[in-house]
Amino acid sequence: MWGTPAPVIGAQTVKSASSMASKLSACGPLPDTNHQDFRIMTTIRQSDLIESIAAALQYISYYHTPDFIAHLAKAYEREQSAAAKDAIAQILTNSKMSAIGHRPMCQDTGIVNVFLKIGMDVKWEGFTGGLHDAINEGVRQGYNHPDNMLRASVVDDPQFARKNTKDNTPAVIFSEMVPGDKLEVTVAAKGGGSENKSKMIMLNPSDSVVDWVLKTVPTMGAGWCPPGMLGIGIGGTAEKAVLMAKESLMDDLDMHELLAKAGKGEKLSQVEEMRLELYEKVNALGIGAQGLGGLTTVLDVKIKMYPTHAASKPVAMIPNCAASRHTHFVMDGSGPVYVTPPSLDLWPDVAWTPDYQKSKKVDLNTLTKAEVASWKPGDTLLLSGKMLTGRDAAHKRIQDMLAKGEKLPVDFTNRVIYYVGPVDPVRDEVVGPAGPTTSTRMDKFTEMMLAQTGLIAMVGKAERGPAAIDAIKKHQSAYLMAVGGAAYLVAKAIKGSKVVGFADLGMEAIYEFDLQDMPVTVAVDAGGTSAHITGPAEWEKRIATGEFKGIKIS
Repeated sequence: MWGTPAPVIGAQTVKSASSMASKLSACGPLPDTNHQDFRIMTTIRQSDLIESIAAALQYISYYHTPDFIAHLAKAYEREQSAAAKDAIAQILTNSKMSAIGHRPMCQDTGIVNVFLKIGMDVKWEGFTGGLHDAINEGVRQGYNHPDNMLRASVVDDPQFARKNTKDNTPAVIFSEMVPGDKLEVTVAAKGGGSENKSKMIMLNPSDSVVDWVLKTVPTMGAGWCPPGMLGIGIGGTAEKAVLMAKESLMDDLDMHELLAKAGKGEKLSQVEEMRLELYEKVNALGIGAQGLGGLTTVLDVKIKMYPTHAASKPVAMIPNCAASRHTHFVMDGSGPVYVTPPSLDLWPDVAWTPDYQKSKKVDLNTLTKAEVASWKPGDTLLLSGKMLTGRDAAHKRIQDMLAKGEKLPVDFTNRVIYYVGPVDPVRDEVVGPAGPTTSTRMDKFTEMMLAQTGLIAMVGKAERGPAAIDAIKKHQSAYLMAVGGAAYLVAKAIKGSKVVGFADLGMEAIYEFDLQDMPVTVAVDAGGTSAHITGPAEWEKRIATGEFKGIKIS
């Protein structure tokens, strides 16, 4: 299993200076070594790089970083919103379960980002192609490991064919040449939920970055699975600002250290002051965990800057979700590198379980429109029985079939659909991690599904847009929210799984899940009231009163 150190493969240093000198002496007098720089260069072998990349991708699929765990634990301790606290409890429980079970913490196992700092004294050995080819082979092996198969999410030809590459290649790779004889590697997996909420703007030099962030964050909705962090890049050019925003998300979370520093009255840099200002003001928006309203929307805010044109101020912002996945390692030529797993003692003593006192049990096999219409925003439900699945590709195919008058492969009458693309199962699993996808992508299909198929309710992640809410109200339907960032936990409620339609679509096929007590929250009721609108509005007002300023955390 990845994360277990392997025997170190022998030293990979190029022939010593003395060996080189002996060979040179056969060709005549040696140069004056007092004036000649004989540098010993590190050699990186292709096989070691491939192994290190593959191991890192396995590692980040199931381990949160210790700094993230610590900050999320403090957010849980401080949270006063019952809905937000329950969501954070599910995320923390899911995180520890994934660490123990070595299975993905999120069903969206991401597109791979690799950042390389290549020492100028590094040499390469055994490469059968270019550096990027080796990294992509590491990605291929990492995603196809039989003990922890990861979901292939990358499609080639992003505009037209959008055909899945099946192994998550190619990675997005950034390289930088630096002094030294080491290879520094940062590996990150970026899911669509957070990446899709990225924002970029060209501000005027006198415009306020803080004002833009505070105006923009509410427009991002909750599809990026807060609580997470914001990475902000300021300066350079448009593409440089975006790159800095992404790079900043690789930094360790240290907001609590910064808060302590400010509390002691120590002098802060201007960047630190801006980070604190944004942290406090973004959280004061009341968006909260999963967008349901609460005290913590961001755990940290990171900022990187670069010189820019006198007439410009490019600014980019990228959120990192609750499934924060990245790691950093250094190769020195001594063999493959394996990152040390975090101790299980780092997780707080939080173990989410279904609350049978507060939550209503729902039998999907006998569900009626009248029962759906009785649900109210904020109600917590435990779903049992058979539920269908379907995402973007399935909805588009359903649309095309209905337009042609063709019969659908499944009957949606009085059924509930779950927006999910699960990870493939391993060992004795019936399904791999199966957390919800961002529901707004299905908004344009909602009227069709409710009007033409007999569907009566939907389950997904985050908010619904105006068109979907109007359709839900019109058809007396409901939208239920599952917690993003709790995919492994949610999957434990799935006791049976089979493909019942569009098998050629892979993870986008229509599945039928047999559930036992799957936890969801009513996010939009039959009257069109959305908890993602009412919740943040309520908590923004409450935070503004100052009633939570005295809350202490350890």
